[in-house]
Amino acid sequence: MKTYINPKPEQWNELAKRKTVATDDLNETVRTIFNDIKKNGSKAVEKYTHYFDGVTIANIEVKPSEIENAAAVIPSDLKEAIQIATENITKFHIAQKEIPTKIETTSGVYCWRESRAIDTIGIYIPGGTAPLFSSVLMLAIPAKIAGCKNIILCSPPDKNGNINPAILYAAQLTGVTKIYKVGGIQAIAAMTLGTDEIPIVSKLFGPGNQYVTAAKQYAQQLGLANDLPAGPSELLVIADSSCDPEFVASDLLSQAEHGDDSQVILVSNSEEIITKVKLAIENQKTILPRQKTVEKALENSRALVFEDIQTAIAFSNFYAPEHLILAVEDAENKIDLIQNAGSVFIGNYSCESAGDYASGTNHTLPTNGYAKNYSGVSLDSFVKKITFQKLTSKGIQNLGPTIELMAAAEQLDAHKNAVSIRLKKLQNG
Repeated sequence: MKTYINPKPEQWNELAKRKTVATDDLNETVRTIFNDIKKNGSKAVEKYTHYFDGVTIANIEVKPSEIENAAAVIPSDLKEAIQIATENITKFHIAQKEIPTKIETTSGVYCWRESRAIDTIGIYIPGGTAPLFSSVLMLAIPAKIAGCKNIILCSPPDKNGNINPAILYAAQLTGVTKIYKVGGIQAIAAMTLGTDEIPIVSKLFGPGNQYVTAAKQYAQQLGLANDLPAGPSELLVIADSSCDPEFVASDLLSQAEHGDDSQVILVSNSEEIITKVKLAIENQKTILPRQKTVEKALENSRALVFEDIQTAIAFSNFYAPEHLILAVEDAENKIDLIQNAGSVFIGNYSCESAGDYASGTNHTLPTNGYAKNYSGVSLDSFVKKITFQKLTSKGIQNLGPTIELMAAAEQLDAHKNAVSIRLKKLQNG
């Protein structure tokens, strides 16, 4: 992790760059797999599952007995932890329900907006060395609260053809409708195009590696909605002399372990704090099972020293991190200065891991600077908003002349006539 002292604003663009990967070959692979699945359906899904995951599965849909068996092997303390997280996530997302408000914009003209659940949504959950069962909670819970009828989940199988038990347990707990043993590009393609086993979904959700991300982007080109632009995990910590360097180091390492393409940024007004945090990182990383992953991520990470915390916050807004920790004095009174961030953690005891698992907020967040114009997943992500209006006879009489004038000015006579014909009927009784 290289340190930069008082970098000038013209350097910020370079310092805010994320690690990039070559996309030409990747995108060609995505197109090839999508086209194959469009043509050959389940047979192609089976072929790519064998190729990428090293297993051939006759029936990719998870059976009820498999879910029961998974629940039986989950330790009771983990079940309790998942239940607590479920309760907190449910509380936070239920509070996001919108009560329709009917507004009378002109006498006799009423307008309002209502939510309608997206009927069928698809959730992708990574497996492998880090099976993200927590993402099941973050996506299936608000989907269920929103009223989505069909919640389709795909997750890659292991070498024995099984999905991680914790993923299955979380899926059952949160009301997932169907679970399929399919991962990677082929899972995204199947949910986009449909097969004789996996239905077409209306919107895709969930994290994934560069292959899954590229597949979701390609699905969007085909007209399928996505949750948000997602990429490697990232964290920016703003720390001053009031921070605990060991806490800060642990937070930076927690995000660095996601993958070697993850990025963590430390920003401070003190070189001494930077030095202490770096030392704590060196001490803590030696005991981590994913140490090699962490070290690769740290190569793409950096520490910045600015003269004051205000400038540090300005850089953070420029970077627009997925996660932002404010480990500074009087942190809560500085949140009005935060303009761009996926989720913010305030004070020394607000570790990013809390948001990842159990505080209640959603951990599906925009990365790669998209926090400048995207929000994280919320209840609104699973609904469409429909506007309604009702005009009474008095309403069309009051508003009609305004509509007629505007339609005439745009030379849209049929629009004008739709009003005029009503006004004439009212005038004639």
